Amino acid sequence: MRGIVTKSTGSWYQVMDDDGQNYECRIKGKFRTQGIKTTNPIAVGDFVEFELEPGQQSGVINTLLPRRNYIIRRSVNLSKQTQIIGANLDQAVLVVTLASPATSTGFIDRFLVTAEAYSIPAILVFNKLDLFSEEGLEILAEYMALYGGLGYPCYAVSALKGEHIQELQELLKDKTTLVSGHSGVGKSTLINAVVPGLELKTGIISEWSDKGKHTTTFAEMIMLPFGGKLIDTPGIRELGIVDIEPQELSHYFPEMRALMNQCKFHNCRHINEPGCAVLEALENGEIDPSRYDSYLSIYNNENNRN
Repeated sequence: MRGIVTKSTGSWYQVMDDDGQNYECRIKGKFRTQGIKTTNPIAVGDFVEFELEPGQQSGVINTLLPRRNYIIRRSVNLSKQTQIIGANLDQAVLVVTLASPATSTGFIDRFLVTAEAYSIPAILVFNKLDLFSEEGLEILAEYMALYGGLGYPCYAVSALKGEHIQELQELLKDKTTLVSGHSGVGKSTLINAVVPGLELKTGIISEWSDKGKHTTTFAEMIMLPFGGKLIDTPGIRELGIVDIEPQELSHYFPEMRALMNQCKFHNCRHINEPGCAVLEALENGEIDPSRYDSYLSIYNNENNRN
């Protein structure tokens, strides 16, 4: 039997077959020893082959079919474990907030670099429009101009008030979309607004830390009533970059990629080399300093918890 993984709780996986029937499945032990160095050898969005256990409605996954792409992250705690947060995606949405809690440009850039590395179109959704002051709206406009100028579609919405939700529904229609972001950015509220009647559990922001409390505890695929699939993921506190070599990194910054053949040295690191087109563009204001800071941070393998 063949199906798609629609939920992962760690030890059990929900698999939906081609007829829309769901089965609780586990994996054969050998999956853990096939050189896969992630905490989850199988992720939501994966296509698998499975067989039913004799006389049971539960099954055993025996084959992971080839992935088209995936989004992967590394925890920056001591374990340094990697985790695939979604596979076989048409696009990835990062839900961003500029306050309560604030999403740093470093976190945004790491997500965009990861999406670029696996050729997944990325979209930024700025939530909590209802909380913005005039000054906040000006900052929002700067963010949207920066990332929109780099070719990333940007949307400003209020999940709470239902503002601009229809635009998101059109964006998600007939596509498989991963939705990610920090805890507390309003991801569950946003999904509830996009899919009326779903009623995902939502949480409150901790006043002590201004960080959200995790309300989504495992990844789950939601079938959209207007067509398409949405993968809801637990809130991410940090996003460590995986499997990107330092010499490849600039390829995943569109503004640097455009200058790739213009540096004096073909192996330019864009750090302190003479005749570097990237440093020249930075000096001329053609590359945003926050983006270059993110490049250096990732290049130097610095942690990013914001």
